Amino acid sequence: MAPGISRPATFYLLLLLSALSTFAAVVEYDFNITWVTRNPDNAFDRTTIGINGQWPVPEIRVNKGDRLIVNVNNQLGNQSTTLHFHGLYQNGTSNYDGVPGATQCPIPPGSSMKYNFTVDQAGTYWYHSHQKGQYPDGLRGPLIVHDPESPYAGKFDEEVVLTISDWYHTQMPVLLKSFISVTNPTGAEPIPDANLMNDSQNVTFQIQPGKTYMFRIINVGAFVSQYFWIEGHTMRIVEVDGVYTEPAEAEMLYISSAQRYSILVTARDDGNQNFPIVSSFDQTLLDTIPATLKPNVTGWLQYNKDAELPSAALVDEYNDFDDWTLVPYDRLPLFENVQQTVQMDVKMDNLGDGANYAFFNDITYVPPKVPTLYSSLTTGSLATNPKVYGVNSIPFVLAHNQVVEIVMNNFDTGRHPFHLHGHDFQAVARSPENGGVYDPRNATLARIPMRRDVFVVQPLGNFVLRFRSDNPGIWLFHCHIQWHTDSGLVATMIEAPLSLQQNLEIPQAHRDICYKSQTPMEGNAAGNTKRLLDLSGANVSPAPLPAGFTPSGIVALVFSALSACLGLAAITWYGVAPLSDAQEEGLASKRGREKIEGRATGDSSSTT
Repeated sequence: MAPGISRPATFYLLLLLSALSTFAAVVEYDFNITWVTRNPDNAFDRTTIGINGQWPVPEIRVNKGDRLIVNVNNQLGNQSTTLHFHGLYQNGTSNYDGVPGATQCPIPPGSSMKYNFTVDQAGTYWYHSHQKGQYPDGLRGPLIVHDPESPYAGKFDEEVVLTISDWYHTQMPVLLKSFISVTNPTGAEPIPDANLMNDSQNVTFQIQPGKTYMFRIINVGAFVSQYFWIEGHTMRIVEVDGVYTEPAEAEMLYISSAQRYSILVTARDDGNQNFPIVSSFDQTLLDTIPATLKPNVTGWLQYNKDAELPSAALVDEYNDFDDWTLVPYDRLPLFENVQQTVQMDVKMDNLGDGANYAFFNDITYVPPKVPTLYSSLTTGSLATNPKVYGVNSIPFVLAHNQVVEIVMNNFDTGRHPFHLHGHDFQAVARSPENGGVYDPRNATLARIPMRRDVFVVQPLGNFVLRFRSDNPGIWLFHCHIQWHTDSGLVATMIEAPLSLQQNLEIPQAHRDICYKSQTPMEGNAAGNTKRLLDLSGANVSPAPLPAGFTPSGIVALVFSALSACLGLAAITWYGVAPLSDAQEEGLASKRGREKIEGRATGDSSSTT
């Protein structure tokens, strides 16, 4: 027996470990990622990414404390993939966060990888691909973590998962090619073709009078935030993004891409009538409103199968609940004594290729040659130097266990939902629309701030977030509008890299897929393993736009070039078009005259 430990203490320790092993389970899923054909809006059959031949893809369900294993086999054939478990902190397992270029190499077609980690938090989450805008093609689904010790355990009768999502008929690689293009210099995002509820339309939810239901609502869409309400019923918010809240009543919610709400809804005592559930696009995010756009999707609380499913009533205005007013159930006070401030200024602009990109602090994100996690593990003491990660990784090195403040100034005219991997955060200040640059002298900070992992900055406004850097790892901070992620609105938090070097081992599965994808695993962002501050050959963005160019100028240039090409094409077509008999006769006569005239003057240049 070890010194200092008595036999009774050993007995109780073994008993405790036995009890923990009884409650914690290993939950394992085998996911074969394949192509399927689906038509969720009954308007267009399209190729969609499914799992095990299934779409919508399976839900993942675990209990808090369980070990989750997901065996991914990529059978797509023509695309690499990954899985990111959105909202899970991955304490001690940053290598399973599922972000190519940041925490792993992409899983090539025909390859497999095991994600294996403990889930030590509860709430409503989701999983999705993080590979090149892939998840809007279908690779996204709910991830629910149950909690026997939830403050709301026993306060509802049944649980319902409800997803909302915009939907495109065209696959993402095609849309991305036209979106990030000189032909789209204003950066207008593609307009969705449909709005879905539970990856379908006209869905019904069977309920019984007098019972209380917990609805777990997840916006798994690519782009559009949505207004959500249930006619004739009040919603009680009890959780956002995995954070329990004090109950808050709401008539309407505003749910951005990637945000989640858990609400309690108590059914009416009278069960004769059915009630619409409505989710409606925030159309202010759309550059144009096509005449064919159907911004609403409607489902129903169905009390009576024999009663009609009524149309949704028109609303005069969107009067949505302000999530900044929520109070966390644990009432965690404001993190004070800020030790590191990260300021991020957001803008959209054009680069030298004429395309429109998104920027933090005048830099647009470009994935490095070496995934950032591997650079942090193989650059020794220089891992604390942001330069080794490359300018276009937009790196911020965070010391361990400090209070970090993110100050966001939005110089764009649109709303942006920002997500931080590896943490939730306190939303301590937020301006209204057109609030300008953050000025701490005029700010009133929340004493018990709401917390979540996706928060929306208003157009031309600002917000301030705080979190504690207590989770060593590589964590992206990015806009969760997929178009903006792919156009570069991404930054990289390198949290306690020296601690990572001491405590994290890279599994062989990671090494295998890096080898197959021909991705280097050592050195700085450029793959240099000797001169770690030499970033020659690193992946970089296109050069800046020449001075004086504007989006309207690019449009004019594009159309001028297009007109010139069309003119040349017309000339070429005319030149190769067959001649009529009259034209041929005229041409022959002209050539005959030229020959005669040439001989008379001694000029032979006109001969044929």
